[in-house]
Amino acid sequence: MNDHPQLALDNQLCFSLYRASRAVTRAYQPLLQNLGLTYPQYLTMLVLWEDDQPHSLQEITQRLGLDSGTLTPVCRRLEQAGLVTRDRDPADERKLIIALTDRGRDLRREAADIPGQLERLYRVPGLDAAALKQALDLLSGSLD
Repeated sequence: MNDHPQLALDNQLCFSLYRASRAVTRAYQPLLQNLGLTYPQYLTMLVLWEDDQPHSLQEITQRLGLDSGTLTPVCRRLEQAGLVTRDRDPADERKLIIALTDRGRDLRREAADIPGQLERLYRVPGLDAAALKQALDLLSGSLD
């Protein structure tokens, strides 16, 4: 017997968001495998692909909402794959600058169809994907 229905797992917004997040991430996996990327690596590459400019590790962590302890090994593996360079900022040796290589830029063309492929998976009757994204962005923004 549940004396506190507000504590039922199925009544938790956080659990629904968690399950949806895991399902979406799983949907990305086969597409990203073809590119040789993990989901966190893909997100990092998206930041770099947006403007094709070098970014500090701190800028990328802020953009993705990750900590540097999580992102540092991601960038190291991207560098080992030849997709990015990691260099110290000459103006401030404490800063690590991440930049695309030619190979990293070329991968953008291969990845260009991924959002469209996933959009087809998101087509659920009665679901407005744009409205859902807007609601999730509002929720994230209010909690940050």
